[in-house]
Amino acid sequence: MHFGTRAKRLTYLVHRWTGVAGCLLMVLWFISGVVMLYVGYPKLTPWERLGALPALQAAACCVPADRALERSGVQGAAQSLVLSSVRGAPHYLIRGQDGAYRVMDARTGRPAPEVDEQAALDEARSFAHAAPVRYGGTVFEDRWTHSRGLDAHRPLLVAQVQGRAPATLYVSSATGQVVMDAPLSQQRWNYVGAWLHWLYMFRNHAVDPVWSWLVIALSAAGTVSAVTGICVGLWRWRFSGRYKSGGKSPYRAPWMRWHHITGLLFAGIVFTWILSGLMSMNPLGVFNAAGARPDRAAYQGGPPAAEGVLADPARIMAPLQAQGFHAVELEWRMLAGQPYVLARNAAGGSRLVIGSAVGIRVLEHWEDADVMAGASRLLPYPVASAQHMAQYDSYYYSRQPEAMNGAAERRLPALRLDFGDPGQTRVYIDLQSGDVAMSLDHRQRVGRWLFNFLHSWDIPWMLAAAHWRDAVLILLSLGGLLVSATGVVIGYVRLRTWLKAWR
Repeated sequence: MHFGTRAKRLTYLVHRWTGVAGCLLMVLWFISGVVMLYVGYPKLTPWERLGALPALQAAACCVPADRALERSGVQGAAQSLVLSSVRGAPHYLIRGQDGAYRVMDARTGRPAPEVDEQAALDEARSFAHAAPVRYGGTVFEDRWTHSRGLDAHRPLLVAQVQGRAPATLYVSSATGQVVMDAPLSQQRWNYVGAWLHWLYMFRNHAVDPVWSWLVIALSAAGTVSAVTGICVGLWRWRFSGRYKSGGKSPYRAPWMRWHHITGLLFAGIVFTWILSGLMSMNPLGVFNAAGARPDRAAYQGGPPAAEGVLADPARIMAPLQAQGFHAVELEWRMLAGQPYVLARNAAGGSRLVIGSAVGIRVLEHWEDADVMAGASRLLPYPVASAQHMAQYDSYYYSRQPEAMNGAAERRLPALRLDFGDPGQTRVYIDLQSGDVAMSLDHRQRVGRWLFNFLHSWDIPWMLAAAHWRDAVLILLSLGGLLVSATGVVIGYVRLRTWLKAWR
């Protein structure tokens, strides 16, 4: 047999049997993908967390931050220092360099008691605005808490919220704060949404190689099936002339003919969605950053310090309240060696509080020049270009909370820095907070297009046309679903025929 004929025959066989094996999975992927447009995987967004906190009171609120830091017993410099509310009362949350938290009652300056069942219930009631709650025990990790960001808070205490908006709340055993909420309706939709789409029923841990390679293998097989299907569909279609039946397709059986036609119409989007799903798993680390990563410690220029006028929360909050800004959280920070406090309110807004010889200044955001001294220390390479951003670009943009990265804060204005390193690293600094919000080298930017764009169509102008984008994505998903559903029928008929012949 001629090599070309054998190759074509092999292509037919590969598509036939990979299609039979994977068509039902593809049906589930398309259905769950549509659900994920509107219901995301459970996460506690910064806006939900801040919105549940009471405003800090300047009068008789707290002992000075430096005294709480001294009494905390943290060995060496602290990694972070935050004044927030736990169980409706102000507490200092101090994280040491070892990653462990020390929680201090801000009213007395004494260590807070260990988090027990009653503390978890009190925190849940505060978060759920006094809704009835019951204790649900402790878990180290379950189907909703795979995130590595929760590792410092494990084990987690569970509180079940009753009433009109039932939910599961997970309380940190380290800080006593709610660190994850999973509304019951969101949980139920997730069984036909993200939990099904990413095959989380096979995932047991935050880092699970078995689950990772299962998804990679299935996505790779689906990609091969789509590519071979495109080849077969094009080979079998009569672009000039017709078959004896009078049609462009040789297939007479309705399911085969519809699979052929819908496959030609939607094979491109089926291929790109399966391929981008494969790319999301970063197989073999192909999108890992190649060189040095930005040094955030060098950017900060030291550990958080509570000194002088910035040591007293009452003096910090007084000018904020005079401007009508009611802080629910204060975080002591450093930028290029300069101490400041990031104040957040319940709406997610922020202010920068800076101490000086003449008192306290309150800013809405940093200027570009303010962060350049620290930004130049991020990498041991020169800054090739710097751009002030008043609008989003194709890498730095915000998503709706339902999206996978919907909890990531992407605020404007921002400063974009391109470094002259071999990896062409690009860094985005949130000027409202001073955070290094994101960094991407060349490999990671390629991964952004092969996964995020192909899978989600998430460039800013598409996201701005949200209703049109959703309508197109749903229409294309229905097309892919039709391709897969006809494949299920064809696979069933073929398997039944094969089993009969084998018997």
